[in-house]
Amino acid sequence: MELLRPILELGVVIPGMLLACFPVKSSLKQPLSKLVLWLAPLLALLCAAGGVMCYARRMPTAPMLAGLTLLAVVIYIKTLRISLWKSGTIALSVCAVFACINSLARALNAAMLAGLPQAQAAPWFCLRVVICYHAICWLFAAIAYYPTTHSVRRMVEDENFAQTWYVFWVLPLVFIALNLFMIPKYADTLYTGRVLQGYFVICIALLFLMLFFNAIFLLMAISINRNVRLQQENQLLSMQQQRYESLKAAIEETRQARHDLRHQLCQLAALAEEGNLEKIKAYLSDAVSRIPSLELHFCENRAADGVVGYYCALAKREQIPFSVRLDLPECLPVDEINLCLVLSNLLENALEASLHTAPARRRIELTAYLHGNSLALIQVENTYDGVIREKDGVFLSSKRKGDGVGLQSVRHIAEKSCGVSTVTYQDGLFCVKVMLCG
Repeated sequence: MELLRPILELGVVIPGMLLACFPVKSSLKQPLSKLVLWLAPLLALLCAAGGVMCYARRMPTAPMLAGLTLLAVVIYIKTLRISLWKSGTIALSVCAVFACINSLARALNAAMLAGLPQAQAAPWFCLRVVICYHAICWLFAAIAYYPTTHSVRRMVEDENFAQTWYVFWVLPLVFIALNLFMIPKYADTLYTGRVLQGYFVICIALLFLMLFFNAIFLLMAISINRNVRLQQENQLLSMQQQRYESLKAAIEETRQARHDLRHQLCQLAALAEEGNLEKIKAYLSDAVSRIPSLELHFCENRAADGVVGYYCALAKREQIPFSVRLDLPECLPVDEINLCLVLSNLLENALEASLHTAPARRRIELTAYLHGNSLALIQVENTYDGVIREKDGVFLSSKRKGDGVGLQSVRHIAEKSCGVSTVTYQDGLFCVKVMLCG
């Protein structure tokens, strides 16, 4: 029973890992069943080995628990396909909550051992407290199951990267530091005056504050993501509207041309009777120049057609050669909004790069089509001048400091659909390939 105490203290790593996995189930690099088959025995073995070592050396579990937690966080991050900001923040938040529960267990341990000075020098919690400690951790994981698998999961899976992810990790670090700071240097410190009662209050207050700030962060991130999503949808609608206006203008020009065709034929007939070949050539040249040259149709899918038409018009206005091969049906096996977001991000980046390229070298090529019944393949190539800035596989923005949002968003969308995106650049040619799965 004495050996069980340090093992159980270290065993809280298992419910902590389980809680951290709830919101990221769809982002695992391997099936959950396969992950559990090797991860659960590994964590149990490490906890047992660490507990035996602490028992043999009569040492506290804190250093061993810190090492096991760090190892678990590294394994957790490596098994996920989401950003380090997201996975790291989730891991730190779970560690902060469990640190508050650990402090509460320390207060319970001191209360149960009050009046037993021979037991206060023991390096681990008493058996009753360590069982309560485990029960609280598993109970918290069970209570948090629904919110983490619904609200938190939706936020994690959202391809819009809320800026709160960049700063929120500081908060759990602060709570972890506060709980470490509260650990008394000497065991009898908690029995001085009313220190133990105050310690109880502070532990409970920290736990509820941590949960409160987590809820605030969740609401903020959901709100920011919703606003960004609305902005993207408004942008797509704006593109559709401009595309519609262009189509109306082209149709009106065509209608006018057809209206004038009878008069033009009469004029040509009169010139032919005169035998004036030069006037006929000049007249035909002028008539051809009035025919609208705008490409009205790229594919059957109206949403993708509108996005591509919008950027095609912008490219023509800037005299950038724009080649399109778009073969997308009206009904797509992949999410239509995600497809349009990928197209708009890639074409916007290509257009921006082309504007900073020498006019003689400018070129944009787009290819998009379906492969089989569930895959959408997209490729955008463009020329560029200058230097591509890349750090750890992340492309840095050329317009501002920090990471490039466009390619990062494309990668998130591809990963969310269990697809993939690749970027290559060489000899002044930048190429992005994206596969979306239905």
